[in-house]
Amino acid sequence: MANTTSAKKATRKIARRTIINKSRRTQMRGAVRSVEEAIKRGDREAALKAMVHAEPELMKAAQRNIVHRNTASRKVSRLTHQIAKLAK
Repeated sequence: MANTTSAKKATRKIARRTIINKSRRTQMRGAVRSVEEAIKRGDREAALKAMVHAEPELMKAAQRNIVHRNTASRKVSRLTHQIAKLAK
């Protein structure tokens, strides 16, 4: 347990940020999942529409340090590549 007042305050701040970050992470994962499901179905149009929503979500998460920026870029790249393969 935190002893000093500043440590107690830091604990409260961490708890607040954790709730916010969990919400943002969930939103990001949901956006990515919708793209993956469209790819699995083979629906290129739906995948493209979902990707338009998912890419900014991933990049915002990277900017806010919810995921590493390289992880976000890698996910965008791999999803884009999978969508491109659907066109063939």
